[in-house]
Amino acid sequence: MTKQHFLDIQSSKWMEGTGPHSEIVLTSRVRMARNLKELPFPCLAEGEQRGKVLKEVNRVLDHKKEFFQLYSRVDLSKLTPLERQLCVEKHIISPQMVKDAKNSCVLLKNDESVSIMINEEDHIRIQSIFPGLQLENAWKQGDDIDNVLEEDLDFAFNDQLGYLTSCPTNVGTGMRASLMMHLPGLAITKQINRILSALYQVGMVVRGLYGEGTEVVGNILQLSNQITLGQTEREIIRNLYGVAKQLLEQEEGARQGLLNECREKLADRAGRAYGILSNARIMSSLEAMQLFSDFRLGVDLGLLKPVDLKVLNQLLVIISPAFIQKNEGKELSDYDIDVSRAGIIREKLAEAVQG
Repeated sequence: MTKQHFLDIQSSKWMEGTGPHSEIVLTSRVRMARNLKELPFPCLAEGEQRGKVLKEVNRVLDHKKEFFQLYSRVDLSKLTPLERQLCVEKHIISPQMVKDAKNSCVLLKNDESVSIMINEEDHIRIQSIFPGLQLENAWKQGDDIDNVLEEDLDFAFNDQLGYLTSCPTNVGTGMRASLMMHLPGLAITKQINRILSALYQVGMVVRGLYGEGTEVVGNILQLSNQITLGQTEREIIRNLYGVAKQLLEQEEGARQGLLNECREKLADRAGRAYGILSNARIMSSLEAMQLFSDFRLGVDLGLLKPVDLKVLNQLLVIISPAFIQKNEGKELSDYDIDVSRAGIIREKLAEAVQG
């Protein structure tokens, strides 16, 4: 896969919308933080030391060619700031890697289900992402990569604490498991704040679409474990899965209650969202996300014509500012981005509904 190919393609494995409960759970993701022993964490490392991390990773890639044959290496320092932001919007790298790209790279699997970030907050961050509720599969894929890397690399590890990481909150397993969920039923019935408060009390963290530091918009949130110390990786996966199943039941209950009590109002809300999305000439990102939530809920509940979930998942990415400017081949003003976004939405929805 060439650099240009991965920047141009509009679809990743997580966008397929094919996993269990994919109408509510958009993605399951596992991320593992690892650091090389006897080298300072990236935040304290000099250029030569960060270069040594890259050298060590390249050595492993050469030694494990067969295992990594489906991976491509992308040097972030050779991407423009816009291209790096596009990687964030595709959920390939973290927002932090946009800020410090020197001596940083990402190893990307050809279906984009795995990205291995080198010299991010930690020396190595393995990210495995699947569509729908597939935490176990995401973990197994990430764990396989971790084991292969650890055969050739000496990771910083303490017998009492576990894996040592740049941020103390990741010490232990170094693993964060997360789910991207669409919860409009709980939002419309005003149950979401109570539930989110309860999630914090059981050691869960709720963030926006792009993780730490981002707001929840369009009723899409990321739910992840807060605790990485004192639990095994399997326990973290099991606990998050249990919480997800409860949230799914509550969201499905809220949706059924809305259908029973105010079906016409719900259909009207979804229909209006579709009407604006399919006709507007100017559309902000925030407005689009809010309307997508209503439209998607209407599709999920059979109040509107069926639409392939893959199209709706792709739209979350291709209407983002970096992707729009990349497709236009130039930097645009906020106004021009909003105009272009409206055009993309009209075109994609027309194809999806007719298809």
